[in-house]
Amino acid sequence: MKKLLNITEPFFPIIEINGTPFEMGYQHGVQLSNTIQKYLIWIEKLTQMSLGTLSDHAKKFIPLLKEFSPSYFEEMKGLAKGANLTIEEAALCQLRAEAVHKIDGGCTAFAIKGDATVDGNVIAGQNQDLSSEYTDISVIIKINPQKPVPKSILFTFAGQLGYAGMNDAGIAQFANSLYDFKWKSGISHYPLRRSFLEQTNTTDCLNIIQKTPICSAANVLIVDKQNNILDVEILPGKNQNDIIEEKSKVLIHTNHYLSKKYIKRQTELPDSPYRLNRMEYLINEKWGTIDTNVMKNILADHENNPSGICRHGGNDMHSISGYIAEPSKHLFHIRYGHGCTGTWKTFTI
Repeated sequence: MKKLLNITEPFFPIIEINGTPFEMGYQHGVQLSNTIQKYLIWIEKLTQMSLGTLSDHAKKFIPLLKEFSPSYFEEMKGLAKGANLTIEEAALCQLRAEAVHKIDGGCTAFAIKGDATVDGNVIAGQNQDLSSEYTDISVIIKINPQKPVPKSILFTFAGQLGYAGMNDAGIAQFANSLYDFKWKSGISHYPLRRSFLEQTNTTDCLNIIQKTPICSAANVLIVDKQNNILDVEILPGKNQNDIIEEKSKVLIHTNHYLSKKYIKRQTELPDSPYRLNRMEYLINEKWGTIDTNVMKNILADHENNPSGICRHGGNDMHSISGYIAEPSKHLFHIRYGHGCTGTWKTFTI
């Protein structure tokens, strides 16, 4: 009888970092140095610019990053030392194409609670729609900082210190790219998103949003273990943000503007309204029975293929990953690959 091969399902690399901001950055850089170099090569390809030119652009952001968060800047310095980067290259990892005023990405995000879910507690998450090349530079980082900063788990790209994640205080945060805006001086969204994971409630996250100028537009969706849902569309400039109120215990956001303040702005992704309406329809169809398994199936929906909730190449993007947070249970689920064929792993925070 033929012996079956023991084939391990693919998944993103997982690392753990501990200690002071500098120590965590150094450990990150040492463990992922080769993948960080791949990330920088991808940014060159994405922007069609040389690393030298990109570093010159990134240099302008360094004072803003330092002013926004001295601890983030220290972690960035540790990253540079651990991965043998210049400080400009380390800064570029926090900017990606925003260093040269370019954005990419789709995504379908949701937050649901109350009588829509099985236990009444909030469930939130999203599909991550990006070019397929991002799969090769994606990583999961278990972050164990010195107290009183919460521990967290982060899905991100090698060298980038902020992206999607959840902390042990129950804060989980997700985001969607927005279009139709004018670039202004400010930080990128990734340091902002990392700062959310250092908070213990959505009110403190909102305070950070309202006082921080950013350089490009995005929507952020944040939940906590008290079942609060915060959704804010943020544009460049001072006090350029607007909160979207949840509707009947549900909040869904894709890549077009929904707030009263910005709703007339345009989107460059014509499938965005369709994905929002489709997600709303599927949630209503499963009302009262929604749990993580139901949401995994919804994130695998192919209606309007190749630009469905589970994206397969529409606008040159794929659903390379997905996340589901259960803050009340301290669980964060991460998927490798498309919603239809990907592998899910569950992390306890």
